[in-house]
Amino acid sequence: MRSTWIDKRRGDACVTQMHYARKGVMTEEMLYVAMRENVDPEFIRDEVARGRMIIPANIAHPELEPMAIGINSRCKINANIGNSAVTSDVAGELAKLDVCLKLGADTVMDLSTGGDINGIRHAILRKSTVPIGTVPIYQALEEVKKVEDLTADLLLDVVERQAQQGVDYMTIHAGILMAHLPLVEGRITGIVSRGGAILAKWMTSHHAENPFYTHYDRLLDICRRYDVTLSLGDSLRPGCLHDASDRAQFAELDTLGELTRRAWEADVQVMVEGPGHVPLDQIRMNVERQIKVCNEAPFYVLGPLVTDISPGYDHISSAIGAAVAGWSGAAMLCYVTPKEHLGLPDAEDVRQGIVAYKIAAHAADVARHRPGARDRDDALSRARYTFDWKTQFALSLDPERAREMHDATLPEEYFKSAEFCSMCGPKFCSMKISQAVEAWNDGRRNEAREQIAAMNV
Repeated sequence: MRSTWIDKRRGDACVTQMHYARKGVMTEEMLYVAMRENVDPEFIRDEVARGRMIIPANIAHPELEPMAIGINSRCKINANIGNSAVTSDVAGELAKLDVCLKLGADTVMDLSTGGDINGIRHAILRKSTVPIGTVPIYQALEEVKKVEDLTADLLLDVVERQAQQGVDYMTIHAGILMAHLPLVEGRITGIVSRGGAILAKWMTSHHAENPFYTHYDRLLDICRRYDVTLSLGDSLRPGCLHDASDRAQFAELDTLGELTRRAWEADVQVMVEGPGHVPLDQIRMNVERQIKVCNEAPFYVLGPLVTDISPGYDHISSAIGAAVAGWSGAAMLCYVTPKEHLGLPDAEDVRQGIVAYKIAAHAADVARHRPGARDRDDALSRARYTFDWKTQFALSLDPERAREMHDATLPEEYFKSAEFCSMCGPKFCSMKISQAVEAWNDGRRNEAREQIAAMNV
């Protein structure tokens, strides 16, 4: 779909959506997003121009169906896939991508750290209609023997290679500085960001500043030529409740604000990543602080997890925090699976993580009174009240799972139109009783008597 759109812009020195929005140009991507969000295209262009909304859309990813991330669009979710250095399987990652697309993940990050990283990413990009994100430092580290061997040239070379493949946004840990490292003292879990830990090790070994920070202008030049959106990584995010909202986290946030403004000066799109473990009562403060420090750039949060004692159920703990974060102003929520802290997620883990976060994002949209956000809820509720089981399944976030659970006890086709489920049976269903009460109130007393009599049989 985007091939002809992209061809119009080939050869321009800067091809970012922000660049065109600021010139007053309405791109096809902006028009498409406006249709998806059901808003005025001029509104989309204005939001992109000011940096409050992004459209991650690399010109080398023609398979993409454009979408927007921003406080004034629907709350989005990201799903992480990718192999580990221990396992490498293209088919397995494509199976996870299929789950992501089927269940409605808005973006997908390929976090592969070993094996045929280029081949896996190419396969994912050519099959994905949603934006694909990466963390380039993972591949850079795979190409050297040890952290100390990383160089600025290698890091930027990997960024450009991934941009050429079509990666739409990249997590770049440019905000962690040498001055921040002493602030980590006193934490329980130290630096839990993999990219942040790698760069901290590099800085302490070389006694030099973060190369992503010192060569930031070179990074921006690559982003301008391909329209790669920067996802400024939170290297010093808290890895447990004890470490939340500390000096290290907020010192880096101040630097991310500076980097956001520098990117905007180059017409590069930006979103800012946020904390992973935060007590429930600190979430709103964290979101509002980011919005202020980063001039309303979209906030992309991991979770946050609101408790540390839920291994195996961290998708639930984090979805609680994600709903509050979305309600408070976060633009995109990065999912957590049941395998968080325990192992590499498989396709079923991905499924559970996506559904948990679709619930969180939708709850946030309802809480923020997005136009039409509750329409689907109301339609499902009407179907539930009239025992329209098939419509209930269709409107569910995971129709297959809803049907499986219903059919586990009442599988026959007859029960798809029965006026009860296996929980209440035909005699104790409150909704059926309520319908009889309604009939009585409406003066249909004979009908009500017949309904009540039928339930007593």
